Amino acid sequence: MDYVMKKTFPEVVYLNGEWLRQEHATISVFDRGFIFGDGLYEVIPFYSGKFFLKDAHLNRLRYGLNQVHIDFDVSRLEPVLEEAVTKVKLGEQDGAVYIQITRGVAPRTHYYPENVTPTILVYAFPVALKGFDKRFVDVLITEDYRWHRCDIKATSLIANVAMNDEAIKNGFHETILHRQGVITEGSHSSIFFVVNNEVYTHPEGHYILPGITRKAVIDLCKKLDVVIHEDPLKIDQLSEVDEVFLTGTTTQILGVKSMIMNGEVCFKKQEAGEITKRLQHAFIALTAQ
Repeated sequence: MDYVMKKTFPEVVYLNGEWLRQEHATISVFDRGFIFGDGLYEVIPFYSGKFFLKDAHLNRLRYGLNQVHIDFDVSRLEPVLEEAVTKVKLGEQDGAVYIQITRGVAPRTHYYPENVTPTILVYAFPVALKGFDKRFVDVLITEDYRWHRCDIKATSLIANVAMNDEAIKNGFHETILHRQGVITEGSHSSIFFVVNNEVYTHPEGHYILPGITRKAVIDLCKKLDVVIHEDPLKIDQLSEVDEVFLTGTTTQILGVKSMIMNGEVCFKKQEAGEITKRLQHAFIALTAQ
């Protein structure tokens, strides 16, 4: 089985204005995040104790809150994020901060209640972010049966979890999704393809999450004079593909070794391609700035 990140509970969390030991942090059973998955989340990485692309992550959170009409001033989180890293004493380690905002506590109704105070959760945790360029992963391909607003980073991830669970239990790193043969993204990553030294990825829209690392890689392509197309690829085009790689906040840039669909190999390589490697090296340099 491919590498699976092992996680433990953080010792302390920020919940609604208080820092608490995780075993003392509780929410109401009527929190709409618990009842409906009515909330959003964000994960912001930090390298050697320094946040990476923090503003972009917070702006995506703002976008999502606006889309689902949760009234919260994201700028209030700025000091909390710094405090989160200090609280868990990560120092110069690599890690990430998790943010979750739900609509809050209200009687169970199938409409947005008024005058509800959002529930705010924040905590930091260590992540082994170095060495991603040494890994080469296998992925599964399956139909994308999620909802039609994948651009919102919602906490209601049961479809993503189910599809990723299938991959992990069958020895794959990730599940890659398609809608009627058009490849969209992974269950928890973005996906890029290299064809004839040019890079392709699905355009932003309601069918993919606007990945922060995805955007950073697009910018790196332009900086490195690598032609980048925000155009989707179809499964039946995989025979033309030279390289495949995944991107994500903790995924970073991972080369793909093989893509399997219904037991058949759609793509297979022995090592990461040259463009993947160039982007990995450029990304490492970017995180060190």
